[in-house]
Amino acid sequence: MAEYKNVDGYTEAVPVRTEATDVLVVGGGNAGMEAAAAAREAGASVILIEKEKTINLMRVGLGSIGSRAQKEAGVVIDKKALVEDLAAFAQHNVDQRLLNVWADHSGETVDWLEENVLKPHGAHLRAEPDAMITNQAYFAYPTENDPTIDDQSFVSYGDWFMQYQTEHGVDMRFETSLVSLVKEDGKVTGAIVKDLAKDEFYQINAKSVILATGGYSANKELLAKWNPLALKKNVYNDSPRSNGAGITAGLNAGAIRDEEPAETIFDRGLVPVGTKTEDMYYQTATYDHWLWIGSYPFLKVNLRGERFANESVPYEFITNAAAKEPGYLYAMIFDSNYAEHLEKMHMLGCARFGFPGYMKDKEAFIADTEQHVKDGLVVKADTIEELASKLHLPVDALKQAVANANRAVIDNQDKEFGKEAYRITPIDHVPYYGCILGGRILCTFDGLRINTKMQVLDENHNPIPGLYAAGNDAGGFFWGSYPDRVPGLAASHAHTFGRLAGKYAAGAEADGSGTVEVPVAAAAAVDAASGASHL
Repeated sequence: MAEYKNVDGYTEAVPVRTEATDVLVVGGGNAGMEAAAAAREAGASVILIEKEKTINLMRVGLGSIGSRAQKEAGVVIDKKALVEDLAAFAQHNVDQRLLNVWADHSGETVDWLEENVLKPHGAHLRAEPDAMITNQAYFAYPTENDPTIDDQSFVSYGDWFMQYQTEHGVDMRFETSLVSLVKEDGKVTGAIVKDLAKDEFYQINAKSVILATGGYSANKELLAKWNPLALKKNVYNDSPRSNGAGITAGLNAGAIRDEEPAETIFDRGLVPVGTKTEDMYYQTATYDHWLWIGSYPFLKVNLRGERFANESVPYEFITNAAAKEPGYLYAMIFDSNYAEHLEKMHMLGCARFGFPGYMKDKEAFIADTEQHVKDGLVVKADTIEELASKLHLPVDALKQAVANANRAVIDNQDKEFGKEAYRITPIDHVPYYGCILGGRILCTFDGLRINTKMQVLDENHNPIPGLYAAGNDAGGFFWGSYPDRVPGLAASHAHTFGRLAGKYAAGAEADGSGTVEVPVAAAAAVDAASGASHL
């Protein structure tokens, strides 16, 4: 078994003290927060450690089947059909039993969040019934539940979740980093951690440990080893916390992991003209240089000025297609009338026009685009020749691509790649716009192999006693590209499996009475941006 070095560079860790708890949760994100709450609810004492000063971003737009909000809205989803479509999307490179577990428990999970975290503060979940799709090559389901107060905008709930943890006695410890797992006689019995504020190591003994640190997209060394193409396709990483600490610690404890990569990539990464992907991997927690209309199916050409794919595809697919083109990047071309076409394109998920998308109206999209004109990442020109020059694209090739696009409008048919007629738009209003785009990875999904009880598996596919995983540290659920036509699936996967991991990890300690002594919890902290994405 290969030994992985500590991702934070700790080489000698001598604990100065030892503490004990029933359940130790590693990671204060969506899965970790759910795991801690569920374990405490089951009667276990819980310590949650998080290496940063705040919890991670709490996702909005939570997928489910059969939530209370969906039932009230009359949203009915065929569970078996959805599970089979997800498996087929992954070419069955998944554990379909895990898909069934999510399908069976996602509704109750988001219901718990609504009842215990949202409603005490006057918020609720709104089910999104629309999942219209007109390309028969893809499927879509109305899985999205959005936290809101007024049914017209999102509400952040991270601080409310922290309040819940504090009131219920979860011991939250920030600036506390995982160093390694402790394993005795084949069982994980705790972890060595580092108090970053005090610069000291200590050991936490636990009956169960739950890994929920969020994947490895921030770790270029692990990406080069496990998913090298991601470093070519992506010029941004939007999860700088996720450095593989949980996965590598699990592997060092004898776990196995997915053997092929899985990830979420957004097609919204603006880069300067002339960028080489091998020279850029920009890590940001604030979505820098993010272009919202990047996901819209306007004309997209490779760096030779040639259209290369149908633009009307899931977010990640255009970056996959661009990975087969010179330079791995591509240009998007549109005109000054672009905002008039956005609503009719009928996008799903976070790119949707209006709530529950992030851009509430045409003016919001225009403002977002124009800010990037000011920073030079979106350029304008009065002629296609000038636009080609500014984007460093061959003039003749770009003129031909634009002419073909305008002909498709007249023909009401995309004869090149079959884009739906209602998503074909002309390029004939001056000034013309253009930009260079690349992928931005939000997270990795290939994690430690688990069973349906969230127990981490060893090389013989047997559970490692005392060790659980959830969220993006847990594998077997995704493969390859993310199925974004099932809105909120990734967030719901984290919440649902986190909650189940907490229940299972605390199982031996729960007495079923619902009455527990509640100790005083650590001071709460929360990321001010919690609630900024719904994937």
